[in-house]
Formats: sequence, C-alpha cells, structure tokens
Amino acid sequence: MNARRGIPGIRGTDHIGFTVPDLEEAHAFLVDVLGCDEIYRLGAKRSDDDWMRTHLGVHPRTVISEIRFYRLGNGANFEVFLYESADGQSPQPRNSDIGGYHIAFYVDDLDAAVDHLRGQGVEVMGDAPTASRQSAEGQRWIYFRAPWGLQFELVSFPGGKAYEKTADRHLWHPAHPER
Repeated sequence: MNARRGIPGIRGTDHIGFTVPDLEEAHAFLVDVLGCDEIYRLGAKRSDDDWMRTHLGVHPRTVISEIRFYRLGNGANFEVFLYESADGQSPQPRNSDIGGYHIAFYVDDLDAAVDHLRGQGVEVMGDAPTASRQSAEGQRWIYFRAPWGLQFELVSFPGGKAYEKTADRHLWHPAHPER
C-alpha cells in the first residue's frame, strides 16, 4: 500500500496572517515601501459567546477591529489584523522565541532593494548582506524591520543555490514557480 503523506488536496500556502498595532501605518509600509496591493477589507468581528477562544485561541471578549488582505508579487497573500485584545498584548517575539518568525522576500537585485529600504527610512539590520554557505551557497540575504517590529528578510540567489546542482527536488522559487 502506497499511502500519500500529508493533508489530502493541499496545494500550498494561501496566506500569512499577522497582527499590527496600527493598520494605517502597516498599510503605508506594505503598499508604499514593499509594493503590496490591497485587495479587500473585512469589518469588525466580536462575539458574546466563546467563539473567539474556540476558533482563534484568543480571549473570548477580544475584538477584531478590522482585517485587510494584501497581495505582493508571486507568493502567499497577507492577512493583516487589528485586534482590541481583552487581556492585553504580548510584544513582538524575537526570532529565537517560540513562535518567533520572519517573512522572506526574493528580489532580483539585493543591493538595489536594500538601497530602496534605506531610502525609505526602514531599519535594515546590518551594514551589508550576508553570503550563505554550504547548501545555500550562492544566496545573499539581509533582515529589516517593519515599523511595528516584525522582521522581514530579503534574499537573492540569481545563479541558484549550491544544493540545486545535485538535488532531485528544489525549494519553491517565486521567480520560477513552475519548477
């Protein structure tokens, strides 16, 4: 018997959801700095029963003030939340914290992208991009922060990564989604 692994019918990542403290600030950053297109908005969601805890894992009296959906290039969409938390909010986790994460974007010209971010007053973390080694050799990367602290990463590997020369299966690549 040859059973398929994983969730039946799964196609890939649809969206990445994250919470921001100020939707207008986030909108300006996502649209004007990153180049996202806003696609649509959803209004407030509140519940007098246990729906918020059961379905979203938050305090039952927490309110979603608004949700906005964005698209950026060829990849997952962004679902951006503004919450009114009934029990307070924790600070943005660091990458080393459980639940910490970052979102990476592929760019064709890393140096031009870094210059753009710096020209927009964005905090770029480090003086220069880092060159990867071992299986990721051929890739350069650098992190930057959104105004609310979320870490993003720019990556570029126009000549491919070292592992691709011998691997039967490759990581998904936004510049070459057909591979």
